[in-house]
Formats: sequence, C-alpha cells, structure tokens
Amino acid sequence: MPELAEAAARTGEVALVRVALEWLSERTRVSPTQWALGIEARVRALLGEGEAAESCYRESIERLGHTRVRAQLARAHLLYGEWLRRERRRAEAREQLHTAYEMLDAMGMEAFAERARHELLATGETARKRSVQSTVELTAQEAQVARLARDGLTNPQICARLFISTRTVQYHLGKVFAKLGITSRSQLDQALPGDVS
Repeated sequence: MPELAEAAARTGEVALVRVALEWLSERTRVSPTQWALGIEARVRALLGEGEAAESCYRESIERLGHTRVRAQLARAHLLYGEWLRRERRRAEAREQLHTAYEMLDAMGMEAFAERARHELLATGETARKRSVQSTVELTAQEAQVARLARDGLTNPQICARLFISTRTVQYHLGKVFAKLGITSRSQLDQALPGDVS
C-alpha cells in the first residue's frame, strides 16, 4: 500500500493516495507499531503541504528509526529529501538525500539509490556511484566467521562450529573488521554486505 500511495502521489492521483492513507490508518488503529505509524506518517506527508507535510516526514523518520526496517527508513529520507528540494531548501535536502543514498546504496537497492543520486545532482551536489571494485569482498572463511560472530557466537563457539583454532578466528575477525571499517562485533549487523547471510 505505501508503494501504491507513493506512485499515486508521483502521478497526481490524490484520490488514490487518500484511499491508501485511509486503508493504512484503519490498520494502524488496530496495530499501532512504530513501523505502521511511520509508514502512515510517510503517506500522510505525501498529501500534506508546508509545515504539516514536514512534520509528517519527520515523524515518519523518527518512528521508522526505532525499527529494524532500514529500507523503509531510507525511503523516508529519500521522500523527505525530494520534498525539501521541491521546497527549494537545498542544504536540508542534501542532508536527507545523502543519508538516503548511502543507506540505499549499501543495501544494494540500486534503483532507489540512483533516484537519490539524481535528486542530489538536482541540488547541485554529487554522489559517487559505487563501483564494483569498491564493494567489500570477504573470503568464504571470513564471511562464515563474520556471520557466526554477527549471530552472537563467541570465539570458542565459532572454533567448535568450524573446527578451527581460536587464533584463526581472531585472525579472520581482524581481517573482517579492517575490510568493513568497524571496530566491534556489535557493528557487524549493519556493516556486513548483503550477500553475507
């Protein structure tokens, strides 16, 4: 439904956006989760103008920021950035669009990342396209160790699971941390490339 509302808003089908919002509102009354309320606020923003629209975009980002649904949060930043650009608030738009671009690009959501990049260009800013060479490539062993560490296994548990020594686990984690530019296990969830699952 949020995709339908966004498409309808982009094509000027305001009545359809209202129908989508009504449908979403019925569901959020029954299940008022941060995710549902964040999506509803984003769709409400599509119908709003001025301060009302801005308030809804900010609410959407705030609520979705408390969820694990990073793709929807990135899209909220994108829509807010697009709206700010149309409002001729370029500096604020750049901030939102950079955030959207970085998140979408890191998730491999290429079409949305490209949309954010084009919007940045429209503000006079640039966003470097990620080249194939700039993506992080972990070896099979590094990916396996990283995945297990991300899932909460300790070094001794990883050793037992993979039949390798503690020193080897520490070596691979050191390489993973360096390649991903992180300093702790708690960052693995956000930093691991999408193909490491």
